[in-house]
Amino acid sequence: MNRKSLLCVGFGYSARTLARKLDSNEYWSVAGTTRSSEKAAAMKDEGVDAVIWPGSDLSAEIGSYTHILVSVPPGETGDVVVNSCEPALANAAAGKLEWLGYLSTTAVYGDRGGGWVDEASGLRPSTRRGQLRVEAELSWLDMAKRYKLPVHIFRLAGIYGPGRGPLAQLAAGRKKRIIKAGQVFNRIHVEDIARILKASMESPRPGSTYNVCDDMPAQPQFVTSYCAQLLGVPEPEAVAFEEADLSPMARSFYSESKRVSNCRVKHELNIELAYPDYLTGLKSLSEEMNGQSAEGQADGSNNG
Repeated sequence: MNRKSLLCVGFGYSARTLARKLDSNEYWSVAGTTRSSEKAAAMKDEGVDAVIWPGSDLSAEIGSYTHILVSVPPGETGDVVVNSCEPALANAAAGKLEWLGYLSTTAVYGDRGGGWVDEASGLRPSTRRGQLRVEAELSWLDMAKRYKLPVHIFRLAGIYGPGRGPLAQLAAGRKKRIIKAGQVFNRIHVEDIARILKASMESPRPGSTYNVCDDMPAQPQFVTSYCAQLLGVPEPEAVAFEEADLSPMARSFYSESKRVSNCRVKHELNIELAYPDYLTGLKSLSEEMNGQSAEGQADGSNNG
């Protein structure tokens, strides 16, 4: 098998999980961008080549890779990678580039009052964050059309996994049980994101768009109650959405209610989710947390 190479433009939570799934010793080499020299050193310890960006010429890097994953969010002036690297991407499309993935969000569908959407549904963003993502998707698809760039769009639901999401927040004492009538949305375990991306890389379908979400859209207060049950702690006091002190990002999540279908990713990529619902995903995470706690007690690391 020919050696493959992946450049992650934005080496965050999902990209790092994908990198760990690739066989870096034999078939894959992985690089990722970061703004921080400290993070660059940590990436090298993980076997990932670090590219300081902004700060270096990303255009000079792009043509060296067979695969590119873009996860940096767009700004008010558009997608920063499209804006700064279009000529290099056009050249890469004519070279050895086999796959380019763009991580978007299900916020592009907007608020559907709890109704279902799939990839064929119209894009009706109801937040500025969603509107910027729609504009970025269109920029990438326009590039795909003009240069035959092998673009794949992935619309991610609410991401959770080790150290991130409702279980980690509740364990840290930061989770509230927020009540908003009729509010429902999907989630996705970071391991399933990585598995879906890897499957797409192995079976590219340029121009494809995929919803990356679980099978069970749910009301957030039920998820919080389940987390409390798993941790064996009292569930947090209920707080009405209108009275909750939320960050702008969190408030934007609660401003939309919809159920998202993942049928396409299952049928086209032959994916069976490892964590098809929040029940299995959060239970697995709680077992991991309990295992780490037991290990720490056994080796004395939790002793003061």
